[in-house]
Amino acid sequence: MTRPSAYHHGDLRRALLDAAAEAIGESGPAALSLRDLARRAGVSHAAPAYHFGDKAGLLTALAAQGFDLLTRALRAAGDDLLEAGVAYVGFAVRHRAHFEVMFRPDLHRADDPELVAARARAGGVLRGGVARRTDRDPDADALAAWSIVHGFATLWLSGALPPRVGTDPEAAARAIAGRLFP
Repeated sequence: MTRPSAYHHGDLRRALLDAAAEAIGESGPAALSLRDLARRAGVSHAAPAYHFGDKAGLLTALAAQGFDLLTRALRAAGDDLLEAGVAYVGFAVRHRAHFEVMFRPDLHRADDPELVAARARAGGVLRGGVARRTDRDPDADALAAWSIVHGFATLWLSGALPPRVGTDPEAAARAIAGRLFP
């Protein structure tokens, strides 16, 4: 959907990130171009390059934004590890474009300081939730918990789960993860 006058004033960086998320949601990250992004945001074709340098810079910023959104979702779940898993799946469904970029280091600059910090914040919330539930190795248990919910979210988004799972991703995640995190 083209909005020729989408950007008028305010936070151009945010407007460009929003337009990128919309474009990725429609066509995936591979089809994203800075020129199309500028058209969507209603700005000059040079504006995205001015803010992000290139496509990798844009996707790096989108991934960092995604990790910050994920951190908020995990914190909102409180101390309940099961609900944190459900929040993770809910985040993936609601912020699919971010999710598709966040875990693809071939698309962004994985060593970018903002991205590294945002990823660490999200990981810290997850590890903290796991550490409160176990006296074993919290890093290993956090990796196991993340693998389970990330795998479920990925399967959900790709449509690979059997129909019996239902149509509500959070209810399905709660039922599946609840088998492991009672």
